[in-house]
Amino acid sequence: MRSRAHRPRLAAAAALAAIVAALIACSSAHSAVSFSANPAVPDLPAVTLNAQAQTKNATMGNWGVTMTGSKTGWNVTVNGDSSAGKSADFQQYCPNATCGTDSGPGYITGGATLPASSLVLNSTGASWTGNSGTTPSHLCNSGCSMDTTSAVKIASATTSVSTGTWSTTGYSATSVAATIPTTTRNLTQSGEVYHLDLVFTLATGP
Repeated sequence: MRSRAHRPRLAAAAALAAIVAALIACSSAHSAVSFSANPAVPDLPAVTLNAQAQTKNATMGNWGVTMTGSKTGWNVTVNGDSSAGKSADFQQYCPNATCGTDSGPGYITGGATLPASSLVLNSTGASWTGNSGTTPSHLCNSGCSMDTTSAVKIASATTSVSTGTWSTTGYSATSVAATIPTTTRNLTQSGEVYHLDLVFTLATGP
C-alpha cells in the first residue's frame, strides 16, 4: 500500500528544502501492520546563507503503528526516493507552474544540490505511548541519515511487543536536523526550494 503525505519545507532566504514522504506497509499472512499516524517530517526554519556552515532543526512529528493478528513484530525504515521524477537528496525544485524563468512543478535539470546525508533524524528522548507491556524501540539515538538511497531502520518491535497501536511521543526540538554546507547555492528564481522525497516503509518482523 502506498499513499502520499505532506510537503514540509525548510524555507530560506536562499529557499532551502521541501520534503515529500511516501508510505509503504507490508504484512505477512499471519499479521497486519499499518501506520495509525503517518511519519511527518516537519517544515524546517528559514535559512539565510552567510558563507558559514549551519544546522537547522525541527521537531519530528509523532506517528504510530497498529499491528493485528500474530505478534510477529514490526520495523520501520526510511530512505530517499530515487525513482523517476523523485530525488533521494536535496535538489533545486520549483513547486509552482513557473518559478521565474524555470518551469514546474518539478526538479530543475542541472540545478543546485545538497550532499547526501544532509538530513538526520535523532530519536534521543523519544518514547512510546498508547499500549502496555514491552515497548518498541527507537533506533536513531545516535542519529540516522534519512536522505540516503539505502533504507535505514528507525524503529522496531520484537515479538514480545503487544498487538494494538503504539504511538511515538517526546521527539525533541532537535530531532530533525538539516546541515547546510558553505557551498550551498542561493536560489534566485522566485519560489524555488531545495527538495527531496522520502519513503517510510513499515514491515512485519523486528
